[in-house]
Amino acid sequence: MTEKSISGKIWVLLDERGHLIENIDTDQIFHNAHLHITAMDEMGKYALGNLEGWKDFSDKAGPGDVLVAGRNFGAGSSRQQAVDCFRALGIGAILAPSFGAIYFRNAVNSGFPVLRSPEISRLVTEGRLATGDEVRVAFVSGKAEVVGKDMHFPVLPMSAVQHGIYEAGGLYDYGKTLSHDRG
Repeated sequence: MTEKSISGKIWVLLDERGHLIENIDTDQIFHNAHLHITAMDEMGKYALGNLEGWKDFSDKAGPGDVLVAGRNFGAGSSRQQAVDCFRALGIGAILAPSFGAIYFRNAVNSGFPVLRSPEISRLVTEGRLATGDEVRVAFVSGKAEVVGKDMHFPVLPMSAVQHGIYEAGGLYDYGKTLSHDRG
């Protein structure tokens, strides 16, 4: 398995008190008022549009950027648009201590990198990780570093299957590679 990594500007999802936001649900990520939108390239402009303080996120975020969120990111429904809106923006990955189970599976199946990092909350609280920092994250080894700060922190590495799905571009294409390998 080849070591894959991403590098990008961090967006730390903080509330008005400066605390990492936890339990961000799929309605806050992609409001149900926009569920009629089926073209993925249109979904990006609604990313975090129902999360107080982050409604203009899609205007500021750029391709390759990395979201940092609190525990249980993506709680709630199985709304695929809550994953696809970030894919439409070209977001490189989401780092959080934990994810809602359905959200995590939807992201993995879509080939979108979601990585658990148990130390993220502490690093944000201590002011060692902030919006605007650049992070480099290796998917297989689980090594992450803040570029220019000589600071490293662990993320849970992608499993072989998650990495395979990511490399293939999604579960459907991953399945095709498996059936092709079997001859």
